[in-house]
Amino acid sequence: MTEPRFRVVITDCDFEMPPVIEQAELDPIGAELVVEQCFTEEALIEKVADADGLLEQYAPITARVVDALERCKVIVRYGTGMDPIDVAAATAKGIVVCNVRDYQVGEVADHTMGLLLALARHIVAYNDDVRAGVWDASGGVPERMERVEGQTLGLIGLGQTAQAVAARARAFGLRAIGHSPRAPDSAFEAARVERVPLDDLLRQSDFVSVHTPLRAQTHHLFGAAEFDLMKPSVFLINTARGAVVDNAALAQALKDGRIAGAGLDVMEEEPLPMDSPLREAPNLIVTPHGGFYSRTSIRILRREAAAEVARVLRGEPPKSLFEPE
Repeated sequence: MTEPRFRVVITDCDFEMPPVIEQAELDPIGAELVVEQCFTEEALIEKVADADGLLEQYAPITARVVDALERCKVIVRYGTGMDPIDVAAATAKGIVVCNVRDYQVGEVADHTMGLLLALARHIVAYNDDVRAGVWDASGGVPERMERVEGQTLGLIGLGQTAQAVAARARAFGLRAIGHSPRAPDSAFEAARVERVPLDDLLRQSDFVSVHTPLRAQTHHLFGAAEFDLMKPSVFLINTARGAVVDNAALAQALKDGRIAGAGLDVMEEEPLPMDSPLREAPNLIVTPHGGFYSRTSIRILRREAAAEVARVLRGEPPKSLFEPE
């Protein structure tokens, strides 16, 4: 029996097993694929020290774990956010670190529009009323409900997901404006989104949708001061990263009626703590960080993550290199 050329370890995952999707990508390079469920530094150090490549979902790939890796060449995250991985430590050791950036663009864009429409049309409130025996098309709904068409959507960030949201928003007759320090003017032009300063976006928008990565500059980008700039009729939607929004400030703004409502698929702490003030906030729709999910997106995620490992172990450049700031 031929000795495998590489040892690749799935550190942890909540996907269906066996990992036939990943194995199909790794078989051509003669890799042995091992599935572990490691959720602590100690378990990782014991199980993955001799791995050539890692596929990681939630496991804490800390500096201590990185230091224990004897021959690892690549770590790929099942997803886009890199919070569980000490990218700087891995990069300093010469390990290529990658994510899978675009597997869920359509799903998150659809989820964003779903939250927007549910908020604008007060669908959850209608549903709750009917289930409680109330049949009233107008009495239980705020008088300020407006037609979606003709209103303004403000996009924070203009990556692939925000561009997909803009395309969907146009179909509903929304005007799209956006703010992104990094996106070039050509991206705004191609997406047919008007570029505006952040404060202007906050003042003009009827819906504000967050699509920016979490960085030092974007942590708590939305707090009390930003809510004070917004219209009292505005709806905030966050399907990006929870800590871009100060959740305590958001709960207070909703309680005080400084904004009309919010739709969150991501929170600062997940799962949402039972004592979170968001649980008591009015006019709030919360979903459990499921905006990325569909059977199709998960198949793409698994295939692309394993293909990235295979590329690096073959000596080829990765498609989605993630570099420390």
